[in-house]
Amino acid sequence: MKIRPANVSDAKAIHGLITYYAEFDRMLFRSLADIYENLQTFLVAEDNGKTVGCCALQVIWSDLAEIKSLAVDKEYAGKGIGKSLVNSAVDLARTLAVTKVFALTLEPGFFLKLGFAVIDNDLLPMKVWRDCAKCSKQENCDETAVVMELAK
Repeated sequence: MKIRPANVSDAKAIHGLITYYAEFDRMLFRSLADIYENLQTFLVAEDNGKTVGCCALQVIWSDLAEIKSLAVDKEYAGKGIGKSLVNSAVDLARTLAVTKVFALTLEPGFFLKLGFAVIDNDLLPMKVWRDCAKCSKQENCDETAVVMELAK
């Protein structure tokens, strides 16, 4: 298995992974157009030429980036692919000199095992919440904010 930056040939597979989980209300839906527009933010996990996982790292501000759209093919669940994707996104954040990485998640335990800490959602800047306008659960958000401080 290999983690690498996404390319245009991955967009439909990324869309399929995200759509699968969005249909079960486990993540926000992203249109194929949105994925193409933000393709440079995505990393993918590839196994024998097949895209089996994805996540995006979006820089929010000079000191803050968000891990978004983390999804692994259900056939590959439990094999460490999500962990590898998150670790690669954190490494990318370090390369970009970002000092804090956060995620909004329904699986905080997964992120806690990787060194993230739970924080109060209200501690995140308002610009983080722009995606909430697209979410059907915006009034009753069930996601947990997790953050990792990176060494300067």
